[in-house]
Amino acid sequence: MPPLPVSVVLHHVRSLYNVGSFFRTADGAGVQELLLSGITARPPRKEIAKTALGAEDSVPWAGVDDLPSWMEAFAAAGGHLAAIETTPDAIDLYDWAPTWPVAVLFGHEVEGLPDDLLARCHVHVRIPMHGTKGSLNVATAGGVVLYELRRQYRACAPRPPRV
Repeated sequence: MPPLPVSVVLHHVRSLYNVGSFFRTADGAGVQELLLSGITARPPRKEIAKTALGAEDSVPWAGVDDLPSWMEAFAAAGGHLAAIETTPDAIDLYDWAPTWPVAVLFGHEVEGLPDDLLARCHVHVRIPMHGTKGSLNVATAGGVVLYELRRQYRACAPRPPRV
């Protein structure tokens, strides 16, 4: 499979274990890059390494100090910005037909993404919840979203010829 044309953005994700989990999931899903913004910790950190299990060395990543400028440049280059957030106008993950390449933005575990970043996104996407809780752990949500994106991309990507 070709690399998944997805940039994962973590903004103000406070748990280093969640960051490490994102590295591992990003490696498994084959995303293009992982971007770390705001208070999100950056490798090398033993807490990240504990859950990343080496993926912090295999996944391309960068720290982004000016996220609004990065978002503007990504969109200007034809990228689509998707906030993974439960907002009143969010669409269900399974009804979303992403435009490639896409950047998926995940925010603070309790507060989510700030309003100024939400306003810059082309779409808000929510994971449907059927229990009493309204959200998942951010790293778990990342796994759900990235593998759904992998499934959708696989369905539309050209396949190499069989030999």
